[in-house]
Amino acid sequence: MGIRIVGTGSYIPEKVLTNFDLQKMVDTSDEWIQVRTGIVERHIAPDDMCTGDMAVKAAEKALEAAGIDGSEISAVIVATTTPDYNFPNTASLVQRSIGAVSAFGFDISAACSGMIYSLELAYSLLLQKKYRYVLLCGAEKLSCITNWQDRNTCVLFGDGAGAVILGRDDSCDSGQIASDLHIDGNYREILQMPAGGSRNPASHETVEKRMHYIHMLGRETFKLAVNAMTGACRKVLADAGMEGSQVKLVIPHQANKRIIEAVAQRIGVQKEQVFINVNKYGNTSAASIAICIDEAFRGGLLRTGDVILLVAFGSGLTWGAQLLRA
Repeated sequence: MGIRIVGTGSYIPEKVLTNFDLQKMVDTSDEWIQVRTGIVERHIAPDDMCTGDMAVKAAEKALEAAGIDGSEISAVIVATTTPDYNFPNTASLVQRSIGAVSAFGFDISAACSGMIYSLELAYSLLLQKKYRYVLLCGAEKLSCITNWQDRNTCVLFGDGAGAVILGRDDSCDSGQIASDLHIDGNYREILQMPAGGSRNPASHETVEKRMHYIHMLGRETFKLAVNAMTGACRKVLADAGMEGSQVKLVIPHQANKRIIEAVAQRIGVQKEQVFINVNKYGNTSAASIAICIDEAFRGGLLRTGDVILLVAFGSGLTWGAQLLRA
């Protein structure tokens, strides 16, 4: 039984925040940001737009591309670290808005690895013949948890959403070739939002200490990300008996251009094989891979049947790779 990508979509807010804009906000410079991250600009959602709103816009484009109606969706999975509410889940908001009356749904909290984790679950669901289409959304409004006084983190993040619809297709052999997923809570403190959950509920103290924003130890994160992503890529390629040269496109999580280039070099793929848009959007966490997939398809870089390698690393720590036939 084949499983393939039948539709993709993405949504990027109109407002652009450039490196030059950030120079006016914190002690930084366009050169400093570009050299260390490769980021030139990022997009910021308006105050009255939530994560779920962006996910719906991306999902609607994916449904249009797939040529199906929301009522045909069997399951809705939303990967996000910035849900509209602690509960209900954001998937319920997407389900209602797109008319997915026959679907069940849930959110995944795996930070920047959210789309990799979502794909693993979606393939498992679709192997059961009672499900036909699964909608995956990666969506983030990171601007609402970004500390705009911290020059080390505020230059990194942006808002946006992407959507991918997987469907069963018995006429093809497309689908998951290999996957490798991990989590390691020993390093959870290096990338986190310390307050807002049951461990540190919201209080005057947590607000005053700015604990409801992203906290990151950059150097430690960089080293761990390169090693973890490289290992996951090598594992799925080895499991599939493939070389990096056989992959049509490598789509990494868009956190930092230097991380992406280091991983690409270590797994032996050419620059032309690697999709990069971090310069335009910054780090959109769980949304980044879904946005990349949509742009790659719409830009003619991917076609049905192409082999793609997806890899991500995020808070948790979570990381993993997926080797797929699109």
